[in-house]
Amino acid sequence: MTEDPQTAIDEVAGDRDRRVYEHSAGDEQEGIPFVGAGPGDPRLLTVAGRELLADADLVVHAGSLVNSELLEEYCADAETVSSIGKDLEELIPLMRDAYEDGREVVRLHSGDPAIYGAALEQMDALEHEGVPTYVVPGVTSAFAASATLRTQLTLNEVANHVAFTRPQGKTLDPEEDHISEFVEMGDVTTCVYLGTHAVEDTMDRLLDDGHDPETPVAVVYHASWPDEDVIEGTIGTIAEKVEEAGYRASALVLIGDAVGGDGYERSYLYGDWANRGSDGDDAASGEADD
Repeated sequence: MTEDPQTAIDEVAGDRDRRVYEHSAGDEQEGIPFVGAGPGDPRLLTVAGRELLADADLVVHAGSLVNSELLEEYCADAETVSSIGKDLEELIPLMRDAYEDGREVVRLHSGDPAIYGAALEQMDALEHEGVPTYVVPGVTSAFAASATLRTQLTLNEVANHVAFTRPQGKTLDPEEDHISEFVEMGDVTTCVYLGTHAVEDTMDRLLDDGHDPETPVAVVYHASWPDEDVIEGTIGTIAEKVEEAGYRASALVLIGDAVGGDGYERSYLYGDWANRGSDGDDAASGEADD
């Protein structure tokens, strides 16, 4: 890069990009796509992502966070480069030069780039270098975990809200850790990313804050991968179970009553559906909000 990445990022910030009003998420666009690879299973890659990978000459991917089977199946004809261990000063010129040489470049993130993906800083740095970029969404691990658990993150009369969060640690100060506040609300399914190593500390803080030790918790390791594992427990018991399993990374922690899929009330969505006939009513067609 010709200058410090942070300077490039700061210079890009400002007026709203006109492309916001010209393109939707599913459009083919000019530039380098930042593609969400999904949670692990290659079949959970979107159609748009698969098509872009099929045409790619260079795929810069998130290393072991992306299932090697996905790379083998969809990137067989492309050069693949892991981004693990590389900083912006190395990644940005790599992608810029390949793009300017006329190669089809794909930046492949795990899950969805919008969730703890650090995608925007790369995109802004590339834009500063004159390389257009855009995002292709992916399936985030919380959705794969809820599918595995055969539940919903939102359930009528159980969980009206969902929180995507992470625990305090090297990159998050204690005052920025709001897990306890989300749990205290009662009707929130709290999805904790990047917190496998901190399950014991997180649960201890919840107990210290007076939360019910019987509150359900599930830890889904490698959601949708071949070695997926589900550990179920409560705020009071889950830490010991995760410790016994030996997992320190790559698991999604879900806290809240929706985890077990119990105790919910019938929604209004299909209320009295049998008497509605086929008149195109929004609720009967599944288009109502509640």
